[in-house]
Amino acid sequence: MVVALSAAAWPARADVLDSAGGGFTIKIAVAIHASPHDVYTHLLRIADWWDSAHTFSGNAHNLRLEAIPTGCFCEEFRNGGGVRHMDVVYVEPDKTLVLRGGLGPLQRMAASGSMTLALTATPDGTRLEVTFAATGYLPAGMNTLAAPVDGVLTEQVNRLKNLVEQGSPGPARK
Repeated sequence: MVVALSAAAWPARADVLDSAGGGFTIKIAVAIHASPHDVYTHLLRIADWWDSAHTFSGNAHNLRLEAIPTGCFCEEFRNGGGVRHMDVVYVEPDKTLVLRGGLGPLQRMAASGSMTLALTATPDGTRLEVTFAATGYLPAGMNTLAAPVDGVLTEQVNRLKNLVEQGSPGPARK
């Protein structure tokens, strides 16, 4: 029991599961001390935990995530316009959310990805697993994007964990 509790205090653990010229898959897993319902509720409030540095507008409060099939993970620009980062293709409240589309640099490439966010109840709260698989064409190879995408998504998952557990997406308090 002590091992499980101390492991749950650690930030998200990320793995590049596979990486090749045509694509890559990453998986991020984190234990969050809250119910799946609470984690899911916070997850949908993406503007509260996503880092503004990883937006096109420079302001995470321009983001929205609509948890309905055909919903949008979108960003509005201040003077009009915006971007559709991903489409919501599967919704099972408090359990699973699946999105498809291009994040960040994938937006302007012949590339796309699928992201599954799976929440599982545990004795100490929730296990959140984020799996992102991307495919497409990039002259240098899609595998060159695996580590940077992994880093950005791991940072976002840790921000969500921090928000749920301590009320702020910033670094965990000691």
